[in-house]
Amino acid sequence: MSGETWVRGRWLHVFFAGTMLLTAVITALGWSPWSTRWPAYLAVVVLVVAYIGYGHRGYDSPRAAAAFLPLVIVAALVLPAVVPSTAFVQCIVFPLVWVQTERVRTAVLLSVAVGLASGIGLQLSSGPDALVSTLLIEGISVIGACAMGVWISSVAGLSEERPQLVEELRATQQSLADANRTAGIASERERLAREIHDTVAQNLAGIVMLTERARKDLANDRADALEERLTVLEESARAALEDSRALIAAGVAGATSGSLAGALHRLAERYTRETGTPVTVDATDGPLDRDAQVVLLRVVQESLANIRAHADAASVRVVLRQSPERVGVRVTDDGVGFDSAVPTAGHGLRGLHERLALSGGTCSITSAPDRGTVVEASLPTGAAPGLQSDDRHPVAEVTR
Repeated sequence: MSGETWVRGRWLHVFFAGTMLLTAVITALGWSPWSTRWPAYLAVVVLVVAYIGYGHRGYDSPRAAAAFLPLVIVAALVLPAVVPSTAFVQCIVFPLVWVQTERVRTAVLLSVAVGLASGIGLQLSSGPDALVSTLLIEGISVIGACAMGVWISSVAGLSEERPQLVEELRATQQSLADANRTAGIASERERLAREIHDTVAQNLAGIVMLTERARKDLANDRADALEERLTVLEESARAALEDSRALIAAGVAGATSGSLAGALHRLAERYTRETGTPVTVDATDGPLDRDAQVVLLRVVQESLANIRAHADAASVRVVLRQSPERVGVRVTDDGVGFDSAVPTAGHGLRGLHERLALSGGTCSITSAPDRGTVVEASLPTGAAPGLQSDDRHPVAEVTR
């Protein structure tokens, strides 16, 4: 008998051995002569030998169970027929049937067969006068065995399913963690793409434009204008370097540590110096959390970048308004405009809508050919829910 099988059914093995020993003792103490008791001894010996030889493997082997269970049913008939007091052997026969049978229906049928065999044996030994008691005893025994067997089988089934369910739960949790990690990585990449586009990329675009103008001034031998171009070019390069360092440090560059209005004035001044297009700022200052300042400043930066690249505007106006419930910014230009119903291929306008949506705000763009463009964005007062701030890094200024 294998060690694994013994460990799994050790208590049933002990119970079987004890029942067989008690059956043999009761058979030996019987008052009937040897000539009538030897079938009972034979049944016990055959059952024990068969159990030791292959019956114990019936827990794991359907073939062993199919060969052993008929002997069990025969023993349930022979023992009570020879020695009626050995009918208690059913207390080990029913568990053997249920343990070594895979299907509940088969186990119920075999239990009925055991009850019939034992009842027939009792009738052979006790006669017709004991028919009522035999039916009552065997009926209760079969019903009790089936009820107990069904209940234990359901408990065993749940026990076998539990490790599988736990494994599936762990796999689901791991899959969910991987999905959350992937979503977090994608979200962080999108955030960095927006930050780079609204800061470093815009500064580099300004540097390219200033470099082209400086080359023209140099070609036209205008030293005074060239000096001014180089000064603004240096400031733009420093701003790009500062934004890059802030992004590397995991901070969100943009608004000043003082106020959004001050950042807008400096942004407008630098834009005017770079492009020559006057920008007027009408900003009402008030307490505003850092995340909202960053979002609104990015809106203005993107709007000015689009005006510089596409609008050919003669003037730009920036208005900042704040109420107890909302804070908003409006950027208006008198440039060439565009058809707002036609989708654009660039990242800028899409990034504006995504940034405002993540922050719980709204963004509207109104434009028509030759009628300029109006960009309006608003946020609820309070922290922007879609942004993550890092207070360990001071917020960098827009320009010097």
